[in-house]
Amino acid sequence: MKTILMAACCVPFLWAQSTDNTQLKQVIIFGRHAVRTPNTPNSTLNNFSVLSYPNFSVPGVSVMTPNGQANETILGGYFRLWLTQEKLLTGNDAADNAFVYFRADGAPLIIGTAQAFAAGFLPAASVTINSTTTADPIFHPVDAGVAQLNEEMAVAAVNGRIGNNPQALATAYAAELALLRSVLFNYPVTTTPPPATPAGKLDVTAAPITVTAGTNSALPVNLGGLLTVATALDPFIMEYADGMATPDVAWGQLNAGGISQVFRLYDRVLDLEYRTPYLTSVQNSNLASHIVRTLLQGATGNSMGGALGTPSDKVIALHASNFNISGLAGLLDLDWLAPGYQADVAAPGGALVFELRQSQTTGEFIVRAAYIVQTMDQLRNRTPLTLNAPPAIAPVFIPGCSTHNATFDCPLESFVRVVGQQTNPRFVDLNN
Repeated sequence: MKTILMAACCVPFLWAQSTDNTQLKQVIIFGRHAVRTPNTPNSTLNNFSVLSYPNFSVPGVSVMTPNGQANETILGGYFRLWLTQEKLLTGNDAADNAFVYFRADGAPLIIGTAQAFAAGFLPAASVTINSTTTADPIFHPVDAGVAQLNEEMAVAAVNGRIGNNPQALATAYAAELALLRSVLFNYPVTTTPPPATPAGKLDVTAAPITVTAGTNSALPVNLGGLLTVATALDPFIMEYADGMATPDVAWGQLNAGGISQVFRLYDRVLDLEYRTPYLTSVQNSNLASHIVRTLLQGATGNSMGGALGTPSDKVIALHASNFNISGLAGLLDLDWLAPGYQADVAAPGGALVFELRQSQTTGEFIVRAAYIVQTMDQLRNRTPLTLNAPPAIAPVFIPGCSTHNATFDCPLESFVRVVGQQTNPRFVDLNN
């Protein structure tokens, strides 16, 4: 059974770990891109609403905003403080840079996010961001030809999770759809009966929900109207996190709690697309294999095929999209709950963190996992982060591996076994 782990707001969990008898040897930081402009132009979005969607401070689709960049640098600075306190970094950026490996998905948004994070993490160093102009096999294994997706199986696997009745999702999320419709068409949600669809507008909440074959690893299945719903509400969290004036955030109709509520629809899309067992096996076996081999390489000091970086690298920073983080979490059955967000949300800038630690008593290597994310208000206000005023941090239990303690320690040997059980070797390429 999945375990949802709650983290008390502003408890410096990782900072407090320095009081135990383990030494941090390596850390893998797997983060989502920063706050961005919508993925869809306003010319399309405006078909869904009676009021025009607001313009961000920068033009273009899927472009990191200045505030998004600033927040990512703030987050990088927090990791710098923490890892220096843990003695994994020395505070000498030029020296530390020799032991850091950065890799980002090739989209400009994500490369820019990695650069912004690095600017806070090693501000006095020139960090190399490894990326490729073609499909990166650890983030897009299907597009890169490493894994093969059976479209019929993908559709069946998703349908099997919803009773082979996609439209039933409209009933299950009726409250969220009603709230979204009232926001888009600018009327009180309590209005009975709801007003008719305004002339010339598309009611995204009434679009049929279907499950058909997708087009690529970013869209393994097509959820029909539910994807259109996600498109319509995607800008809201970015508007709030980017610090837009209150009247411009969902046209002044939603606060942070309301945004979180309607985002249950968006989160359900990610859950079906990327956490469905068959899909996550195809799309994340290669990534998971690289992560476990990187931890083994860090523990043994010996170069290993399929590992990221070199045996001497202490920090491995990966940046990709929320579907990558959700997919990896689904593969390993990881859950978290951070203040202000729904369960398992891969929020802007948030990161899954895997710590490789060694017991100073027994010499045993262990893995600890956590999800670290700036709260919506920390993003909105560009709140400085310190060890005493950290981001939200949720320790993550690793099923089949973690033990019953506050930090959910997982012996490295057990972590290797669990990852091996969850990955499909047919979808792993140790050269990429």
